Amino acid sequence: MRLVVALGGNALLRPGQAPEVEVQRANLRGAARAIAALAREHEIVLTHGNGPQIGWLALHAEPGSRAAAGARSPRDGAHRSDPLDVLGAETEAWIGYLIEQELAPLLPEREMATLVTLVEVDPTDRAFATPTKPIGPRYDAATASAIVRERGWRVAAVEGGVRRVVPSPEPRRIRELGVIRRLVASGVVVVCAGGGGIPVVATPSGSLVGVEAVIDKDLTAALLASELDADALLLLTDVDAVYEDWPSPCERPIRRATPTELRARTFAAGSMGPKVEAACRFAERSGRTPAIGALADAARLLEGAAGTIVQD
Repeated sequence: MRLVVALGGNALLRPGQAPEVEVQRANLRGAARAIAALAREHEIVLTHGNGPQIGWLALHAEPGSRAAAGARSPRDGAHRSDPLDVLGAETEAWIGYLIEQELAPLLPEREMATLVTLVEVDPTDRAFATPTKPIGPRYDAATASAIVRERGWRVAAVEGGVRRVVPSPEPRRIRELGVIRRLVASGVVVVCAGGGGIPVVATPSGSLVGVEAVIDKDLTAALLASELDADALLLLTDVDAVYEDWPSPCERPIRRATPTELRARTFAAGSMGPKVEAACRFAERSGRTPAIGALADAARLLEGAAGTIVQD
């Protein structure tokens, strides 16, 4: 079978953990074992989140951050603010490298490749008019006001302070799709479209221009799975299923549902909502069965014995 596996960003860096490379390596070891078990039996295309990592890079580059106050950064020029497309490229390479390091000893017979992946978006996407995706560090109100005056950024109140918000447009086209197809057909374990891919728009001349946006990685995973004619899409996270009435004393796992049934419910926009929508899209486009659930249950998700199974 051909599988697209979407690995949540918290598989590498969990809330409250220090953004140290060794911490991320340790977290990835468990993920690597689950992925390797699938890869021994199936073709695997792996994508991943990058929220903690891109937030950390932004923390070390934006005004008002610890870097601006003199803390050291892993990159030269830490007092500048790199554009989001560049930060996205950095995290794709960074995370892909760590994933390959952990998978290599578990899959000595398999070749691997990490692709820095460009994903086209529509420059007229309504998301550009209403930025909602929070990135980077939390600021106090005074620092946030200064940033808005200096840079013209949009900010929004969040738990614990104020954060920059950026557009999250729909993924339209995966530029490296042909390369990914050829690698998968050759038996290569492919890591691609990390963090939803690098958001770009095509100009009339044919050039590609990066944009200040972050694409939802689960929606890109659904597009990737559909375009690759994957047999299954596994959306792996840190909970064992999609829950109804979460969080509350009445919460209960949803084990099987149709896209229509799931869309009649409300899920958190910043966490489970995109996973549910991605699963619904893949089920509708392909007629095949995606699953949402815990990383540790990856093999059972594929069997339909765990998590939330979505059937059109």
